[in-house]
Amino acid sequence: MSEKNEIASHPFYERTLETKPIFEGRMISLQVDTVSLPNGGTATREIVRHPGAVAVLALLDGKMLVVEQFRKPLEKVQVEIPAGKLDAGEEPEAAALRELEEETGYRAKTIRHLHSFSTSPGFAEEIVHLYVTEELESGQVNLDEEEFLTCEAITLEQAQAYIREGRICDAKTLLAVYAWRMHVLTGAF
Repeated sequence: MSEKNEIASHPFYERTLETKPIFEGRMISLQVDTVSLPNGGTATREIVRHPGAVAVLALLDGKMLVVEQFRKPLEKVQVEIPAGKLDAGEEPEAAALRELEEETGYRAKTIRHLHSFSTSPGFAEEIVHLYVTEELESGQVNLDEEEFLTCEAITLEQAQAYIREGRICDAKTLLAVYAWRMHVLTGAF
């Protein structure tokens, strides 16, 4: 049985009856689906469509490269690992390499996929692909014209302090810090 058929035969499956497009932006779109419920009723589901994103845990001389930037939805400045959305047709690994260099000025000699995860499965389809690299060389910063950030290298202790202080609070960076800590403790990601 194919994965699609297996999902459709699950007792909790919600079959889409109608899709109503609401908004189409440059990064996301919003739609409202009417679905049939397992009990025979119907409900609406608000769904954010997103092309997916990449993030990079980049370690340089025992420190993690992070960027600091203002995040309008949170109305605060955040410290995060380098990341960005996938361009149309772009492979996640290529996007990770591109975003790392654009935001930090470093190129990865090698890069390895750690994990892919959904950010908010209750309303969004976005998947973030997390990569790690420990082999970096100088490259060229190339920020988007609407992108303002600074890059720094921080220790694991600093990262943990930033988490306690709320300066790091996004899922991708939290996951990266915990993966880095596991690597320090066990030698493996």
